[in-house]
Order: sequence, then structure tokens, then C-alpha cells
Amino acid sequence: MGNKYTYGRKCNLIEGDVLAGTAGCPGVVTGRARIVRDPTSPPDLEPGDIMVAPLTDPAWTPLFLAVDGVVVNVGGQVSHAVIVSREMGIPCVVSVADATEQIQDGATITVDGTNGNVTLIRNP
Repeated sequence: MGNKYTYGRKCNLIEGDVLAGTAGCPGVVTGRARIVRDPTSPPDLEPGDIMVAPLTDPAWTPLFLAVDGVVVNVGGQVSHAVIVSREMGIPCVVSVADATEQIQDGATITVDGTNGNVTLIRNP
């Protein structure tokens, strides 16, 4: 198993790899990654899913209700993703460069919103 940290470089992630980002909302959750590029046509989101998105804005807010974790490519402590995640108590990591390209839809990931890390547990 790997345990390397990747900082914004595209790579073929293997189980155990960690993507570094910025802690958004504390908490740890493991679930199925769902890549969402457009809030108007999201995949079917189910409880336990983790939304992985390029960014979020108010149009994305309803999607937060359906997921247990959030990962976004960009953002900071006052970004939309962080504010909404904190309000809802959902673990969140922002500024995970190219997360939507590095994480496969359906992969099992762990989001550590306390330390700002996303760990690949299993590829689909």
C-alpha cells in the first residue's frame, strides 16, 4: 500500500494514497466518492456518499443535504463549501488540487476534515 502525499499532481492513485488539502469542517467520514461537475445534473447521491466537486456556490447547496462529506478542488476557510459544511456538520476538505480528476467516481475514500486529508481506501 502506498502512503504518499500528492500535492496537485495528477497520478494514478493506489489504495492508501493521501491527497493533501485544507481542513474545512472537522470530522472524519468514509464513503463512496461521487464526482459532481454540475449541480443541475448530479449523479444519484445517497446517504453515505461523499461529494467531490470542482467548487461550490449557492446552486450546490441542496446537494449537501444528500451527502456525508465534501471534497472540492479549490476553496478556503470562507468558501461556500466550508460555510455550508460547517452549518450542516459535514466533514469537508477544500483546496484538494484536481480532486475531481484524481479520485474515481465510486471509489471509497476517507475525508478527514480535521487534518485536511483525503485518503483513497479502494478504487471502484
